Amino acid sequence: MKMSYPLQSLARCVLLVLLVSHCQGARQGQDLKCGACRAMVDEMEWAISQVDPKKMIQTGSFRINPDGSQSIREVPFARSEGNLLELMEEVCERMKDYGERVDPTTSRKTYERVTSRNGKSMDLSEAKLDSRVTSSLKYACETIVEQHEDEVIEFFAHETDNVKDKLCSKRTDLCDHALQIPHDEL
Repeated sequence: MKMSYPLQSLARCVLLVLLVSHCQGARQGQDLKCGACRAMVDEMEWAISQVDPKKMIQTGSFRINPDGSQSIREVPFARSEGNLLELMEEVCERMKDYGERVDPTTSRKTYERVTSRNGKSMDLSEAKLDSRVTSSLKYACETIVEQHEDEVIEFFAHETDNVKDKLCSKRTDLCDHALQIPHDEL
């Protein structure tokens, strides 16, 4: 049985709309995951920068080796595994300080801090402040921290340059378009 031409056209239109909406939904999900990763990196970097760089912690084994020495070394507390784990437990709570901005040309969503850390006023004219946005961002952040805990610790313990791109794009593939996103300053 053949469909009539108007029904064929209607079926094609419906199929096209479903395909476009599916692709757009997938892209929005990726925008959210990418935004959550980038916001998490910003918050971790800021929290690390707030720790006194002179503060050190001893790590290693406290057992005495056969030669009488110990395998203890001092590392900066800010980038120690214990401190990083503690920061990771709290970092996703700060997603409430972020809003969503949609690029008018690409329709890509980015997430930016809407609450100032130092009391300065911020331009919120294009940011969408919504509890659904912040709860989705927080959930995405929690998922990232849970699924990529080892990578997060590894990067913050050893890397200091371009952590956003290295962690969110190259290591975890959460951002496919990170090179087009402007780099923020702390």
